[in-house]
Amino acid sequence: MLRFLNLIAIVALIGSAVYAYTIKYQTSYRAEQIAKTKIEIKTESDAIAVLRAEWAYMTRPERLQQLADQYLVDVKPLEVKQLVSVQALPDKAARSDMIGSKLDQLGLGLSATPPVASPAQTTTQVSSASKTVTAPVTKSQAANQERKKP
Repeated sequence: MLRFLNLIAIVALIGSAVYAYTIKYQTSYRAEQIAKTKIEIKTESDAIAVLRAEWAYMTRPERLQQLADQYLVDVKPLEVKQLVSVQALPDKAARSDMIGSKLDQLGLGLSATPPVASPAQTTTQVSSASKTVTAPVTKSQAANQERKKP
């Protein structure tokens, strides 16, 4: 009995040592990941700061004025007589679909979505002994027809 308890104690000791080692390894791995993430955040923050400085440099008013004088020579200041009402503006040109118009010319043009029947109109087939007739009916008429069937 004593040997059995010693064996259980040794197995428990080895198990707890393995568990402690795995916890220690996972903790050190997570700490390395956190350190790498902090370094990446610092690098990205530095890059953002550089981009903000470049933006501030590129959008300086004196630089923009120099570029405007150099490249916008033909542009004149806006005058009051150039303002018009919305109604005076021309209508937007219709968009043309060259492939769709070609298909329509060939007779192959189809709508993108099939037409949808309204919920009030449905088609039912009424069978008689010699022929089948398809007629559009409303829901109430279809219900009446169902009641009349033996």
